[in-house]
Parts: sequence; structure tokens; C-alpha cells
Amino acid sequence: MQSNINLNQSTFVLYKWFNSLFLGVSIGSVFTIYEPLEPSVYSLGGIALATAMIIIAKFYHKILNTYYFFRLSLTVELIVMFMLIAFLIFSYSYQTALLIYIGYQITFIFGSYLVRAETLVFKQDHLLTKIDIAKQIGYLIGMALSYAFYKLVEYFELLSDKQEQVYCIHFLLVAIELIVIILLWKAFNDKS
Repeated sequence: MQSNINLNQSTFVLYKWFNSLFLGVSIGSVFTIYEPLEPSVYSLGGIALATAMIIIAKFYHKILNTYYFFRLSLTVELIVMFMLIAFLIFSYSYQTALLIYIGYQITFIFGSYLVRAETLVFKQDHLLTKIDIAKQIGYLIGMALSYAFYKLVEYFELLSDKQEQVYCIHFLLVAIELIVIILLWKAFNDKS
């Protein structure tokens, strides 16, 4: 089951950089997208998230390996891409906000698992250091890009409405997420 995976560590580090870049660019947009949701939705979402994380933890003995780490990572990234495209197609509505919220909750369900699996797959401390530094630098650059985008469109009066701003930044997010998926695929399917 695991023998067909050829892991390219440097491509994985680059994947983590772009993955965190995505997070940094996207972090502010979710608050605008989530505006229509009632506070009770977050409570229910939190209950569902914690329950699902307990269930995932019960399967650690089977899924804490490279084979599932790749497949669940790819599943999470494909869910994110689906949410981005759904938002661009359906834009702002209660249903879209709920769909995006549920989608992110599903990706968060695998959060603890992915962190634990990453530590087991990449056992060397120097490699984990590279991964964590790449993640933080990507996140910082993503937040700076996001900040610069919002300030530039305001300053040049290109987009004054925050919903229009968030909608437009989603085109950048789709491009980054596409790179993320390609790098993830290459990191785990190295033919060299």
C-alpha cells in the first residue's frame, strides 16, 4: 500500500510554503464571507468538529502513515479548491457562507491528524525545522500580500465594497491553491 509513494522532501517544503501563503492571503476573507451566519452555527460547528476529531483519533493506528497522509492531505486541498470555486460561482449568500464554513470545518477535522502524521513521516528534526520555517514565512508573506491588496484597492478606489474586495482576492486564492495541489501531488509522486 505504501510502496508506490516516493516522497520528495524539498517539494514538500515548497508545498507547505504555498499552503501557508494561501492561509495568510485567505485569513481575512472568511470573516466577510461568514457575516450572514448566526453565532449558534459556530457552536454547532465546534461540537461537530470536536466529535469528528475524536473519531479520526480513534483511527490513528491505521492512518498514521505516508499513504493516508498523502491521500487525506490531497482530499483537504481538493475540498478547499471546491469551496473557492463555489464561492466564485455563487458569491455571497447564507447558503454559500454555510457551505464555506462546513468545508473549512471538514478540513479542520483532519488538522490534528495532519500535524501528527507530518511529524511521523518527516522524522528528522532539521527537516521539521525547514517545514515549520517555510510555513511561518509563507503565512507572513500571505498576510502581507492580503494587507497590501486591500489597502491598494482602497487607496486607488478600485473596489470600495469589502465583499467585492474579498470576491476579487479569491481569484488569487484559486491560483495559489492550484499551485498547492500540484506541489502536493509532485511531493508524493516523485519519479526521480
